[in-house]
Amino acid sequence: MRPDRSFFENNDVVSLAKRLLGCTLFTKFGETITAGRIVETEAYRGRDDKACHAFNYKRTKRTETMFLAGGHTYVYLCYGIHHLFNIVTSKEGEPDAVLIRSIEPLEGIEEMMKRRKINSLKPQLTAGPGVLSKALGLSIKMNAIDLTDASSPIGLILNDPVPDSSILAGPRIGIDYAGDCVDWPWRFCIKNNDYLSR
Repeated sequence: MRPDRSFFENNDVVSLAKRLLGCTLFTKFGETITAGRIVETEAYRGRDDKACHAFNYKRTKRTETMFLAGGHTYVYLCYGIHHLFNIVTSKEGEPDAVLIRSIEPLEGIEEMMKRRKINSLKPQLTAGPGVLSKALGLSIKMNAIDLTDASSPIGLILNDPVPDSSILAGPRIGIDYAGDCVDWPWRFCIKNNDYLSR
């Protein structure tokens, strides 16, 4: 069952990044369904987080999506190659988002391997934000999609929360430019999962 808008409008992006662990992210294009359990996330907060694209409420053509109401997708291109999938959180006008870094494949694994041109099931299939997007068929064309809309080709299924004792927290990856925010422990992952990124 898809969560409603109130779930995503949580103004504590850090707690929501942890809550998303263990939930199922899926895509459905025609009759083709692919899905995975979220095992790694990163939180980004617009108002004071120098690692956030919309730091200090910076509005650009790219970041405008982050100002939508929580529950929309924010997909952007990294290094001109990787399509990175984020979920916008908080109320409209507050540019917070959670990057989905890794998933553990659950359904449509053969289709995922086909999309990734991988011949066997291994962590490289979905262990990282760029490769998980490719495996699920996600691209910047799916930017600003409403995850609460039952007709959306992308959806989230809430599962039981992962207990804090099973969650590891640490610094986010690839944000050397973020000054005093670089060491904030806002990357979360499920302990000992085979599908974590580097």
